[in-house]
Amino acid sequence: MKGGAARSIAWLDCSAGASGDMFLGALVDAGVDLAMMQAAVDALGTEPIRLRAKKVTRHGLVAVKVDVEAPEVATDRRWRSIRAMLEGADLDAAVRDLALGAFARLAAAEAAAHGIAEEDVHFHEVGALDSIADIVGAAAGLAALGIERLTASTVTVGGGTTRGSHGSIPLPAPAVLRVLADAGAPVVGAVPYEACTPTGAAIVAAAAAGYGSLPELVVDRIGVGAGGRDPQERANLLRLIVGHEVTPARRTGSAHVHRGGHDHGDASGHGPHGHSHGAHGHDHGHGHDHSAHEHVAPASEHAPPAAQAHQGSPAPSAKPVVIETNVDDLDPRVWPAALAALLAAGASDAWLTPIFMKKGRPAHTVHVLCRPEMIAAVRSALVRHTTTIGMRSYEIEKYALERQYKHVNVDGHEIGVKIALEHGEVVNASVEYEDAATAAAALGRPLKVVIAQATALAAEEY
Repeated sequence: MKGGAARSIAWLDCSAGASGDMFLGALVDAGVDLAMMQAAVDALGTEPIRLRAKKVTRHGLVAVKVDVEAPEVATDRRWRSIRAMLEGADLDAAVRDLALGAFARLAAAEAAAHGIAEEDVHFHEVGALDSIADIVGAAAGLAALGIERLTASTVTVGGGTTRGSHGSIPLPAPAVLRVLADAGAPVVGAVPYEACTPTGAAIVAAAAAGYGSLPELVVDRIGVGAGGRDPQERANLLRLIVGHEVTPARRTGSAHVHRGGHDHGDASGHGPHGHSHGAHGHDHGHGHDHSAHEHVAPASEHAPPAAQAHQGSPAPSAKPVVIETNVDDLDPRVWPAALAALLAAGASDAWLTPIFMKKGRPAHTVHVLCRPEMIAAVRSALVRHTTTIGMRSYEIEKYALERQYKHVNVDGHEIGVKIALEHGEVVNASVEYEDAATAAAALGRPLKVVIAQATALAAEEY
């Protein structure tokens, strides 16, 4: 502590993985000036690189996605050339040191994976301009926040296979595992795709001083960064929680302070699922003063609704669960919003089946697939967003194909493609609708034409 002030600390929630664009988005969402990070990237003196930020949603949660626009170049980027570039750039010492530390970890990991000297390591995917910009931009953003100690959660790394410059490689990628292993970071697979990239792993390893759950702190600001995909399994988000240590005076003082009448939901300042949406938006905690009035509330008032609903209920099993209910008196126009609310509550999937009930009454069965730990939240959402007064549930056995998330380029527009594999063979490819719709609008073409073009390209490439 300096002059009696509480030390600035932060925590990374890597439960959905980590990547360079997720880091940049979380930093911008936490209040870091994008122009400042752009200036650090410009200082490298490379080909023109542009950072652009936009608001996106992942599983109904609002976040910031930062895209790096860079030309495709064939420059041979070895560790020694990247090190020379960073050492010669006009960067603050803290920024340079963090960026060098990230790349040094990657060089050591790649050297170990390929059995070569670190100086001779080629940074193929990682050495591309966009990844260099990710690392330098993240280093500049973290330095700007003035964080004195950063810790991180267990890192979800994913599983399956992907393709690199040398062909098919297993996931998590060897470089990801080595970087995180060398840093002593705990990891978990959890999802059937690449959740943590080498760039993301390097930034986590270089920046984090330790690993564990959210430490005790007073939250000052929250940043939520989005990855490029929106997979079904979980919201593809990296959360950065910035605050300061709890001083003895605050610890011995009043209980949890609820500021400005806003419903914060949990200690992060977001609602029960990451953001507090409220009636007119969300509060990211960017240092705004909401303390026009304060009141002391019992701790239970601030527990997430899902946690409150789960209190006292038996521990769920490990198998996926389907929850169902028949509804015959809900305005059909409400169903799209109800299904969206179920997905936002943590459901893996939600769908309707039209049925006839006794006396010929038309109705719907709403089915919700969810993980056991989300049962309470899903039940609560069903009660709140439909007219049901009861529901049934049962465990299921689920067989899921291996999935990979790729992309194709339709006349300059990147469109995501979900690839499904059985025993290593591609058996299905599904184009991401939102990407195709955006491309169709930009190109002035019918959506069905763009979907057909993207599907054809996916069949050729994958």
